[in-house]
Amino acid sequence: MHRTVSIIAAGLILLGPARACAADLPDWLTGEWIHERGDRWDEEVWTLPRGGTMIGIGRSGRGEIQRSWEILRIVRAADGSLSLHAVPEGGQETVFPLLEQGVRDISFANPDHDYPQRIRYWREGRLLMAETAKMDGSGAQGWTYSPAGE
Repeated sequence: MHRTVSIIAAGLILLGPARACAADLPDWLTGEWIHERGDRWDEEVWTLPRGGTMIGIGRSGRGEIQRSWEILRIVRAADGSLSLHAVPEGGQETVFPLLEQGVRDISFANPDHDYPQRIRYWREGRLLMAETAKMDGSGAQGWTYSPAGE
């Protein structure tokens, strides 16, 4: 009996940190980020986590002309789960539940959305990487963001 209880307790201890990690907001995403290709640019700005939410804004353009913008939120629900909420140009909100999360890597997915279906952010040193794609990886688009002002 004691051995069974110990095994169960050990399992719960091992699962506890994994669940806690899955609900952590990605504070490593915080900051002002810019991606430039010739005269084309993309920017994202992410707030520090607070109140179970991170708020992001994104915009892209060419030269001095802004072409698109989007409001983003990463939200921790009451059950501890995370999701990314995207509202492009004030349109309809699309929710992307958490797919995977590592120490400096996070992916969200919504297979019912047309495009993107998968959104991934990760850090490579001081750079912020981003990728959007279909669930099967097709149609992938990637961005390499540097901290703004560098």
